[in-house]
Amino acid sequence: MSHYVSNHRLSESNKSFVNQLSIVSIPNSVQEALVDKRWKAAMDEEMKSLQKNETWELVDRPAGKKPVGCRWIYTVKYQADGTIERFKARLVEKGYTQTYGIDYTDTFAPVAKINTVRVLLSLAANLDWPLQQFDVKNAFLHGELTEEVYMDPPPGYMPERHN
Repeated sequence: MSHYVSNHRLSESNKSFVNQLSIVSIPNSVQEALVDKRWKAAMDEEMKSLQKNETWELVDRPAGKKPVGCRWIYTVKYQADGTIERFKARLVEKGYTQTYGIDYTDTFAPVAKINTVRVLLSLAANLDWPLQQFDVKNAFLHGELTEEVYMDPPPGYMPERHN
């Protein structure tokens, strides 16, 4: 990276962060991730969390039901000083399999609107509320689905049946 970017004006923590960027490579496939023990451990942690929270149950897919695919997303979490905090793998469903007119406009991952965040920050500032930042490893909503949803097994894993 030093052949393309000069970092002589960066602070030491920013230099550390930039150097880490060139050391760590994000996998482009499950096969690449499974070769590196750090990414494999991150995938194992995600699978354990999904199983602990009973995110799914393994069943035979009925005839005529189309499964939703899934894929792994890999990211590196950094500390404030630029050092690596941890490797993170998330299993996500492939949302582009939705059908126009049926579930095309549905949102499956609700997030806070920016106006809500602004109001909360304004209240905190005006009322002298303490603020803290934290990273949530896994967040699970407690909503109940009314539809039956079938998903392919995660790439690189074959969940075990518990009868």
